[in-house]
Amino acid sequence: MQKENNYQNPKRNTNRNGEKMEKLQTALRTFAEERRWQQYHSPKNLAMALSVEVAELAEIFQWMTAEESRYVDDACKTHIAEEVGDVMIYLTMLADKFGLDPLSCAREKMILNADKYPVPKE
Repeated sequence: MQKENNYQNPKRNTNRNGEKMEKLQTALRTFAEERRWQQYHSPKNLAMALSVEVAELAEIFQWMTAEESRYVDDACKTHIAEEVGDVMIYLTMLADKFGLDPLSCAREKMILNADKYPVPKE
């Protein structure tokens, strides 16, 4: 039996923060429109920009030990927050190109992962 795709189905949307996500998507569209950047925001370009921002986030932790990465100073935490913001912006803009709600996508993927990777039985 094939599962129903809930990514775009508003009746099954599990995103309780849908209004906030829609506001962010609208704000990002407006920001790009005001600067006439839409011409550069193809799905391909957004996916590439997203990968660059994820790499910049990873770079922060590149030479840290696992333990060091758990306890960063305030300046590092600020840098992490900026890169997380960039990742979220590009991810949200890419999802918006396909009418997707990133939070619903994440929740649906968690359901699929729970089926794929069940809790081990003791």
